Amino acid sequence: MPSYQPSHNVLSSRRATVGALFHSRVPANPSQRAVVEGARVLSYLELEERSNRLANALLDTGLAHGDRIGLLSRNCLEYMEVELAAAKAGLILACLNWRLGDRELRHCITLVEPKVIIAQADLTESLDRVDLPLHQRITMGAEYENFMAAASDNYPDLDIDPEDGLVILYTSGTTGLPKGALVSHRAMVARGMCFTSEFEVPIGDNFCAWPPFYHMASTDQALGTLLRGGAVHVVDGYEPDRLIEVLEHEKMHFFILMPGMVRPFTEILKARNVRIKGVNICGAMADLVPREDIAAATLAFDAPYNNSFGATETGMPPASSNLIPIGVTPTNLSKRQSAFCDLRLVDPDDNEVPVGTPGEVALRGPTLFSGYWNADKTNAEDFRNGWFHMGDVLRRNEDGTLDYVDRVKYMIKSGGENIYPAEIEQVMLADARVHEAVVVRRPDRKWSEVPVVFVVPADPALTADDLMDLCKKNLSSYKRPKDIFFVAEADLPRSTTGKVQRHELEARVPAA
Repeated sequence: MPSYQPSHNVLSSRRATVGALFHSRVPANPSQRAVVEGARVLSYLELEERSNRLANALLDTGLAHGDRIGLLSRNCLEYMEVELAAAKAGLILACLNWRLGDRELRHCITLVEPKVIIAQADLTESLDRVDLPLHQRITMGAEYENFMAAASDNYPDLDIDPEDGLVILYTSGTTGLPKGALVSHRAMVARGMCFTSEFEVPIGDNFCAWPPFYHMASTDQALGTLLRGGAVHVVDGYEPDRLIEVLEHEKMHFFILMPGMVRPFTEILKARNVRIKGVNICGAMADLVPREDIAAATLAFDAPYNNSFGATETGMPPASSNLIPIGVTPTNLSKRQSAFCDLRLVDPDDNEVPVGTPGEVALRGPTLFSGYWNADKTNAEDFRNGWFHMGDVLRRNEDGTLDYVDRVKYMIKSGGENIYPAEIEQVMLADARVHEAVVVRRPDRKWSEVPVVFVVPADPALTADDLMDLCKKNLSSYKRPKDIFFVAEADLPRSTTGKVQRHELEARVPAA
């Protein structure tokens, strides 16, 4: 059994950070599995030593407290090393979405100005294309290993405040490009504790991190799992065979199902007669999943479905505490308010609305993020009067449950990803052949909603293929419109002030 003692200062209340709490966890289970990726396994002690080396190697390059490092990588074991190394070194990790188009990726990097970018070898071409000056680039593989090799494996016992930034997770922007949500150590620890408390997650529980790590679904849960002494099983995306292998061999309290894969994966489980070792809760974001698919999934997993409602900015809150029973096709998706948050529903003047009246969610609580990076105007608006305004409208019922009503700002929720019309419209309007472009949502059996666009051409020779090619060059695949409809300017429904009425236009979208 390896011998290990934590640094004497690590348990100071001021230092209750993600890196410090992981460091103090290692003596309790040094030889137990921490991260598993197929045949690759790191114990707690091995992950501690490797993340210490990486933290010290980054500090040795001259990086200082609060500097950003970027990570462009699919799900892999090294992702957890880099997250913990950043936490221990007092650095902020920008989790870059490898699915982004060049325009979007350039924006995300420029926004946070990382001094180092760590990237998987096959993704370095994306960095070459965006052509931005970088302080240093480290490619995973031999270069990454050599970078760490000479550094000390001692824990870097630094004075890091829990309010310091830990990760930047990108969210879609209402004005056309992603925003960087800064999540602190405090918020990440609180998210792990909130989830553990709400769903009675046991110490040492397994978690399968198959959603991308640049998404809160995997980063929040994986870090929380490591702080509880559990094992994180890393799978690179929706790979049914690998997921089934994990499910057949590992018990886990919670298994994430994402919109778009619920029905096909459930059908695979049934067709193969998969014997799941043990799942207590499955699913997420029930509003985006056909209700009969929810019932089928609960039967396949023999576990209730998590009727969640949260966000990158908030973690599990405001309303992720309700479970849909096994075998039930829900007639409504009323939610229960999460613990450890203060929630108000307010009108446009920030007055609290009465029970039964829809209002925008205003939230306070320890799981809340610290604001959007380099976006003072947006932060001032969204955090007005000391509350974070989510942009979602809920209604509180007499029994205290909450019903989702709408969004304050028009948004498309496709397979769990947020898409704002401006993201697509700006790409199209940059082409002189487009006079006007209006994006709306269309219901979709698989993804819940998908974007489609109405275009007023400035050039009669413009074709749908021209616009699709433009989108392929500038937008992630899930943001690209599924249909393009050409219309005359007079055919766009407008308000008395000339604003296009998206909901009216939405009603004109032909069924798929």
